[in-house]
Amino acid sequence: MKKDTHPEYHSIDVKMTDGTVIQMKSTWGAEGDTLALDIDPTVHPAWNGGTSRLLDTGGRVSKFKKKYEGLGF
Repeated sequence: MKKDTHPEYHSIDVKMTDGTVIQMKSTWGAEGDTLALDIDPTVHPAWNGGTSRLLDTGGRVSKFKKKYEGLGF
């Protein structure tokens, strides 16, 4: 196997949306960097069964609903 072909694998801190910080191994950033998540398994409907709502910052959801409101979605 060639030398120096794989990225460095190190520990980083991952900050969840609720403020908790967990330590993970990653190739992202440098040793000890903090990665802040906008969406994580605690708030995303795909992981929590759809009990929470995502914040629509761009207005795309409301624009879609207004455009197709007569179709009964």
